[in-house]
Amino acid sequence: MAASGLERMSMLRATVDPGRLRYYRHGLRAWFREHGRDLPWRRTNDPYRILVSEIMLQQTQAPRVAEVYEEFVQTYPRIEDVAEARLRDVRRITDPLGYKARGGYIKRIADEAVAYRAGRLPESVPELMQLPGVGCYTAGAVMTFAHGRATPIVDTNVARVLSRWFADAFPADDSDSRREKRLWALAAALLPSRGPGYQRVGWEINQALMDLGAQLCVARRPRCGDCPLRRRCHYRQRAGPQRSRAPEPSIVTWVEEDARR
Repeated sequence: MAASGLERMSMLRATVDPGRLRYYRHGLRAWFREHGRDLPWRRTNDPYRILVSEIMLQQTQAPRVAEVYEEFVQTYPRIEDVAEARLRDVRRITDPLGYKARGGYIKRIADEAVAYRAGRLPESVPELMQLPGVGCYTAGAVMTFAHGRATPIVDTNVARVLSRWFADAFPADDSDSRREKRLWALAAALLPSRGPGYQRVGWEINQALMDLGAQLCVARRPRCGDCPLRRRCHYRQRAGPQRSRAPEPSIVTWVEEDARR
């Protein structure tokens, strides 16, 4: 059974060699600044627009979402506009993306925000996760991209990147839930918690992880030769041109934490 909610962030803490973290952070940010995708929701920090984009991105690729997102925010530029709209009009824009529940989620979120919170959305992960259609990933994305509070996020792309870089950190007999918790812990370890502009650094790292997974570290035929972080990727060492090299010793350790804290 998959880990639920905040358990993904709180059950395990990853302690990673600081040099390894610096290598990944530096390489990710440098690559992202040159190759990061220009997506319309990256040009705003409006919590409403960020949340709309993240709900649209659920189970859907970013290029397909971009056009629909722009039509939606042009039609409904404010959360109050969605609350005033009819559900069928909201769904007329969102349904072509498939996964037709998303239009209803956006409408319900807008209705509740206007009725009970003067049009404001929650500003914490636990509160965001009480909204319809919002899980751990979407809540973390809103916190990072709208509120500037770097929070770990793990989608399919990020999970693939982390599981390849840190292949040494996953025991072969891990359960699915245990593996999921390790991925969230590693995503958290990559985010700096202090230093000049650390929140902006966290924003870039989260965006870069998603883009690297979408463009280079793809599921089939990954473009390892183009990856700026291939030198310390365990997947590359095991399966790529350098497979004759013995992998470096594991430098990820795990510390149990109380999920109720």
